[in-house]
Amino acid sequence: MTAEPGAARAAGAPAPIKVEGLVSRFGDYVVHDGLDLEVRPGEVLGLVGGSGSGKSVLLNTLIGLKTPDGGRVSVFGRDLSKASIADWEEIERSWGVLFQKGALFSNLTVLENVAAPLVEHTRLSLPTIDDIATLKIALVGLPPEAAALKPAELSGGMIKRASLARALAMDPTLLFLDEPTSGLDPIGAAAFDELIGGLSASLNLTVFMITHDLDSLHAICDRVAVIADKKIVAIGTIAELERSDHPWIKQYFLGPRGRASADAAVRGAR
Repeated sequence: MTAEPGAARAAGAPAPIKVEGLVSRFGDYVVHDGLDLEVRPGEVLGLVGGSGSGKSVLLNTLIGLKTPDGGRVSVFGRDLSKASIADWEEIERSWGVLFQKGALFSNLTVLENVAAPLVEHTRLSLPTIDDIATLKIALVGLPPEAAALKPAELSGGMIKRASLARALAMDPTLLFLDEPTSGLDPIGAAAFDELIGGLSASLNLTVFMITHDLDSLHAICDRVAVIADKKIVAIGTIAELERSDHPWIKQYFLGPRGRASADAAVRGAR
């Protein structure tokens, strides 16, 4: 589309995300203690864990909103703690973020929200930026008339899609999703799962997704990482995790809701 948004990474490139020995603290309270995680290029990785386990803190650390108290966080092979201003500019062009509640600018239209990263990070003309933003709005399945609406005029599902369009504005290769289906009804959540799955495949995205939605894990995740005891205690396919002896993992995946989601996934695959 343009030379400025993030380009696809060549085969053999560094891991999109690599976390080594991460320590995160708030005062004396330790959230992460020696957390390790590596995300593979092109995969959809789900992150699950109990309330207060540090999922959001990990996301904020990965996108530079929190500084690690120990360990190392690398994105596309760049240590974030040592990244220069120029490095940060390139890194931020290579990822997109969908926050849990959308985080749209309330005083801007959908078109203006989607255009905002292009205005900030490129020198493209305003007409070209509007054209790109219009394409992104269509890409996520919003009707053309949604472009002129403000966030207060959107349904919950439309807010999610508008936020996703903004996250995709710079043609990222890495997409962060924070509880993307929270607040959606089952039909809307399934449709959003289908959208994410289709976009990740067609755009060759690497997706890091925090979720509590078991149906989403079954529908679109290649692997799932489990955060507990201040670390990643397991990572693998759902079938692999179901064989884990960790009590939280057993309760989560083999409890009544986990079994229902697994059964639904099997029926959907038939």
